[in-house]
Order: sequence, then structure tokens, then C-alpha cells
Amino acid sequence: MDIAIRFGITILIIFAGVGLYLAVTKLRLASLRHVQRDQANLGLDDFRVGAPTILYFTTPDCAPCQTLQSPAIEELRAQFGDALQIIKVDASERIDLANQWGVLSVPTTFIIDAQGQPRHVNNGVASAAKLVQQLHAFAGLSQPSGAARQVAANKLATHA
Repeated sequence: MDIAIRFGITILIIFAGVGLYLAVTKLRLASLRHVQRDQANLGLDDFRVGAPTILYFTTPDCAPCQTLQSPAIEELRAQFGDALQIIKVDASERIDLANQWGVLSVPTTFIIDAQGQPRHVNNGVASAAKLVQQLHAFAGLSQPSGAARQVAANKLATHA
């Protein structure tokens, strides 16, 4: 009986933690949308209105960024070309911008719609498939055809 109570408390703590994480993420996105609506400037020099954007915060010493997140971002760059805007920010150099966006760890990616509204935030590594799914949900970017994927894979192979 004692083990069952401990197990139940553990499960309750896990669900409370996940719920808190999801609530904080939704509040952060809502806060960013509110701030971005009031300010014409996203703080991003390279942002152009009209194309969905992945805002990617990283640092030079971030191992998961170099081994997992950057290859996923480059895969998307190769697949979508100019239809997708990718802005990479070194959070150690642009601390003000990281604070403005509420970045607490790297890698962190934001999915921004063509009008400049943040739609999704990914704390930690996000796979290329997850990013495509998030982009597809609002931006109309469809999954590239098999031929386009093969061309992208060939481009990545030649750059590796």
C-alpha cells in the first residue's frame, strides 16, 4: 500500500510539472504576441515580412545545437529555400535579444508566421519533422515532394 501511494504521488508530481511547463510556454507565447503587436520591430535586423520564419537561438559552445539542431535547420533550408526565412542568433552575443524573447536555454527555436506573430516555441532540440509540422499548421508550407527531399539530401551530403 505504501508503494502505491508513493507511485501515485510521483505520477501527480510529473503531471503537475508537465502542466506547469505547458502553461508557462503558452503564457510566454501570448506575452510575445502582445508585445510584438505593439512594436513594429521584432528586434531582428534580418526579418522580412511575408515569409514564415524560424528564429533559432544558439551559442558556439552548445553541443546539441551543433550536432542535432543545426543539421535539422539546414535540412529545412535546403528543402524550402527562399519560401522559409531562417534567422540564427548567437544568444551569447545578443543577450538583449535573448532576454526580449525570453530564451532561458539553447537551442531554442521560435516559429514566426508571415505577419511576424510567434506561433510556436521549442525549448531544446526540435527535429526537422516537428518544425515542418509546426510550419505546415499555419504557414501553408507543405511537405516537400519526394524529389525535393532527395535534392535537399544531396545538397546536404555535398556540404558535409
